[in-house]
Amino acid sequence: MIARGIRQAAEDRQLALPHVTGFEAIKERGVRASNSGHTSYVGGPRLLEMLEPGRSETLVRFAAEAGAKSQSVVYLVEDDQVAAAFALADVIRPESKQAVRRLHEMGVEVAMLTGDSEAVAKAVAEELGIDRYFAEVLPEHKDQKVAELQAQGRRVAMVGDGVNDAPALTRADVGIAIGSGTDVAVESADIILVKNNPLDVVKIVELSRASYRKMTENLIWATGYNVIALPLAAGILAPFGILLSPALGALFMSLSTVIVAINAQLLRRAQVTG
Repeated sequence: MIARGIRQAAEDRQLALPHVTGFEAIKERGVRASNSGHTSYVGGPRLLEMLEPGRSETLVRFAAEAGAKSQSVVYLVEDDQVAAAFALADVIRPESKQAVRRLHEMGVEVAMLTGDSEAVAKAVAEELGIDRYFAEVLPEHKDQKVAELQAQGRRVAMVGDGVNDAPALTRADVGIAIGSGTDVAVESADIILVKNNPLDVVKIVELSRASYRKMTENLIWATGYNVIALPLAAGILAPFGILLSPALGALFMSLSTVIVAINAQLLRRAQVTG
C-alpha cells in the first residue's frame, strides 16, 4: 500500500519510473533491486545499520524532525549513499485515544509493541497516553516481550492482526485478533473482533468483568442457600417441631435454580459502553 502510494505520487508529478530487475526482500531490513547497473535498496533504519551508507546533515535532521512528528522514515540507498528519504505516518484514530482512556479508568495498563523507531514510538505513546512502549521490536521478538510482562506477574491480553503477531497472540493469556487481519492471526487468537475498532477491546473487558460478577453472585447465592436449606431438609429443626415436607423441599430447590437463572439473564442488560 505504501509502495503504491509513492508510485502514484511519482506518476502524478510525471516523474519517470526506472525499470528494475532482480527484486529481493531482505528479512527485517527492506528490499533490494537492480536499476540500470546500480543496486538500489529501500528500507528503514535497520537497513542503514546493515549498509552503513553516508548521510548528509540534512537527512539526519529530516529523520529527527520526522521522528518528533510520529513519522517513520524510509530510505532509498544507491551506491553507498542515501539518495532520498520518505516520511510516513499512520493516522491515529480518535477511537484509539478514547480506548486507552477507558482502559485506564478500568485500571488496565496499556503497552505498545512496535517495530518503529524509539522517537516514533515515544511520540505515539505520549499522544495516546500509553503507559509503556517497546520500540524497534523485531517480529520474532514480540512474543518475548509478552513473556517479559508475564514474568512480572501481569496477565496479558495481546491485540494484533498480522502474521508476525501470531506467536505473541498464542503466548498471551488472552489473544485478541482483528477480524480483518491475517488468517494466521485469527487462528492464533482466543477472541476475534468483527470490526476494526479499538473500542471493542474495552467492550470485551467490560463484558468479561460483568460475566465474572454474575458468576460470583450466583456462586455465593447457591452456596449460602444450600448451607441453610440442606440442614433444614435434613431435619435440624425437628426438635423444635419444624419439619419440611419433601414437596416443600423440592419447591425450595427449584426456586434456587430459578433465581440463579434469572440473575444470569440480567447479564443481557449489562451496560457495555466501550
